[in-house]
Amino acid sequence: MTTERDPFDRLTPGTQALVLTPSLRSPLSTLPPAAFENLLVVSTTRPPVKVEQFVRDRGGDPNKVGVVPVSGSPVDYDGALWTTSVVHPNDLTGIHDRFERALVHVKPGTGWVVFDNVNVLLMYAERSAVGQLVDSVAARTRERAARGVFALVRDAVTDSTYERFGGGMDLEVDYRGH
Repeated sequence: MTTERDPFDRLTPGTQALVLTPSLRSPLSTLPPAAFENLLVVSTTRPPVKVEQFVRDRGGDPNKVGVVPVSGSPVDYDGALWTTSVVHPNDLTGIHDRFERALVHVKPGTGWVVFDNVNVLLMYAERSAVGQLVDSVAARTRERAARGVFALVRDAVTDSTYERFGGGMDLEVDYRGH
């Protein structure tokens, strides 16, 4: 019998996971240290300066982490992370375009992509459109042979919304009780 030390041990290159998180917990706090060696964060909840601090707090090198900042407010950042220009949460096409451009920095086989909170986009766009974006990002991440983590605050969505996002993933990791 084998004991699973960390649910992320199941994420092999190309695997996409729906990660259920409590409302105020960042999925970055759940990642294994290896994820910070080559990481792209589509950040809907934290500006780049906060992502950089999180990376540093976890012992990671911010120079190896990129951010697609998704915000309704201007973002002024001049730090170690590589970033795209800010995109508004209702601009799903813009989010996808910036993700596509940033994906070239994610190394096949070792890279990680984290979508830090799908719920935020549900406040700005229809569930079907957000679902298409998530499906596309997951498919491109899978094609890149990178590990994908898509955070969802399960307790803040209906069962049908939860099922919509879980359907296209390879596995689910529940961090609500951790």
